[in-house]
Amino acid sequence: MLNRLFRLQRRNTTVKTEIIAGTTTFLTMAYIIFVNPAILSNAGMDKSALIVVTCLVTAIATIVTGLFANAPIAMAPGMGLNAFFAYTLVITQKINWQTALGVVFLSGLFFLILTLIGLRKKLVEAIPSSLISAISVGIGLFITFIGLQNLGIVITHPVTLVQAGNLNTTIMIGLAGLIVMIFLEMKKVKSSLLIGIVFATVLAILFGKVNKPQSFIASDISISAVALKLDILGAFKWSLFGSIFALMFMDMFDSIGTLVACCSEAKMSDKNGKIKKLDKLLAIDAGASMLGAMLGTSTTTAYIESAAGIEQGGRTGLASIVTGILFLIAILFVPVVGIVPNYATAPALIMVGLFMTREIKKIDFVQMENAFPAFIIIIMIALSYSISTGLAFGFISFTLLKIIAGKFEDIKPVMWLIAGLSVLYFVIPLITKGS
Repeated sequence: MLNRLFRLQRRNTTVKTEIIAGTTTFLTMAYIIFVNPAILSNAGMDKSALIVVTCLVTAIATIVTGLFANAPIAMAPGMGLNAFFAYTLVITQKINWQTALGVVFLSGLFFLILTLIGLRKKLVEAIPSSLISAISVGIGLFITFIGLQNLGIVITHPVTLVQAGNLNTTIMIGLAGLIVMIFLEMKKVKSSLLIGIVFATVLAILFGKVNKPQSFIASDISISAVALKLDILGAFKWSLFGSIFALMFMDMFDSIGTLVACCSEAKMSDKNGKIKKLDKLLAIDAGASMLGAMLGTSTTTAYIESAAGIEQGGRTGLASIVTGILFLIAILFVPVVGIVPNYATAPALIMVGLFMTREIKKIDFVQMENAFPAFIIIIMIALSYSISTGLAFGFISFTLLKIIAGKFEDIKPVMWLIAGLSVLYFVIPLITKGS
């Protein structure tokens, strides 16, 4: 039955191989159970409910991917996307988290519409690859900065804005977890981030910095504190259109990059090199973001950690279903996850930032009209504490410099639209304030 449903024999795999692959993917990305709630709780959301929602949304989206796309791809609330939610939408733009969930829902809806009517491909092709890589690098630096703040190594200063914090016990515990992660990464251990978080948490318990959980199995599981709290009408206004646009594009680029890389490795390409069922996978991705917003979490996207399971031989949706089931089981251990302190998850943010900045090697720094827009995206995302602001600066500067250089042929028609929307991102708040 499983062979017929998932075409195991046709894809040269077995049930055992798929189970091992699915388990590997789970262990590799299980750190999000700790990290996603740690980030989103900064937006004022209930951390215990977020732990459950993170597991639940990841499980549903990943199982659906396995059943309907037969792909070994896991989906979960995205790193970088959750930072945009908490630090840009809520903290910087000062909208409440309920409205921010509405922004997530609308971005997922627009992403789904673009995918269904075929405009997604044109939008993606309009953005130069250097800028797409710059977005990843910028978000990586941004996440690293947040991780350093959560760890306590970087603190505020009234004159220089930031400075190095003094070493203390919690910082040393976090650094110990970071060293463990780096060492395990060097040894190619798949669950390095998860092990580092657990190691730091155990140290925190031993040093009396956190209390042991009162129970290990959850007896009262509830997501009512965040579920169905989204404010779609509050998000559907001109002042937030730029943020919806930015979040949609971030998810789009992240998803396509991940899916192309992972599906190619999983031998899901046709003879022309095109990914089979890519539109279906992107539609599931968009739908998962809408579902996640309704249940109470930030944008859901395809996870590059799926590559770990694929490396273990995962070739079908059975691996995804195994991963999803393991996330469902993890819900039972919410009391244990709830005691994990921010300084234990901070090293994972630093490591994720490191992984994302690897994209810098794909940026063209030779041609100035390509180098500067990429550079300004990286810098402005990190220093403005706003991913959408960095994107807007980059898209505008790219178009402007190409005009100055007289290279109009490098500006694809859709890029003019993107640049125009980026200008509106800055203009609309001024008009709103003026009125």
